[in-house]
Amino acid sequence: MRPTSWLAASLLFAFAMAPTAPGQSRETQASPKGEDRIAREVRHELVTLPFYSVFDNLAYGVNGYTVTLEGQVTNPVLKSDAEKAVKRIEGAEKVVNNIEVLPLSPMDDQIRRAVYRAVYSQPGLEMYSLRAVPTIHIVVKHGHVTLTGAVGNQGDKQRAVIAANGVPGVFSVTNDLLVNP
Repeated sequence: MRPTSWLAASLLFAFAMAPTAPGQSRETQASPKGEDRIAREVRHELVTLPFYSVFDNLAYGVNGYTVTLEGQVTNPVLKSDAEKAVKRIEGAEKVVNNIEVLPLSPMDDQIRRAVYRAVYSQPGLEMYSLRAVPTIHIVVKHGHVTLTGAVGNQGDKQRAVIAANGVPGVFSVTNDLLVNP
């Protein structure tokens, strides 16, 4: 080995073996590919949770090696299950769980069922209910309805909101539906 290559190899080895501060990784920011991989795995873990339903809304953000969970759930077990599932993902070093557990309310439960029937009985919207977890999510808190998820066109988005507004006992409807091109 030539002296210059020996010197370069020893410097590379010394740099690789240099200690880092406790709790700090060598790379503080994940690469865009790494974030994409983590995001795909987080999405997969969340949609396959056993208690995840049309009445829950789970969202997430990935920033480096930190995953932030957002949304609303009707079952407190779902909040903790989501956090546990995401913590098992390789590369997710920190999980911030900001999921809100919706208050227990027989009136809200009744509104959830009525909005579900009203929305998914609309001509053209029934196709969104054919998945294991339907794409239009219905979140009800104190009589206020939020529709989240995705639909195929602007007409479906409007039809869902009109159907939800027609349910007795609903105080307001927030339309957070996205239109997929």
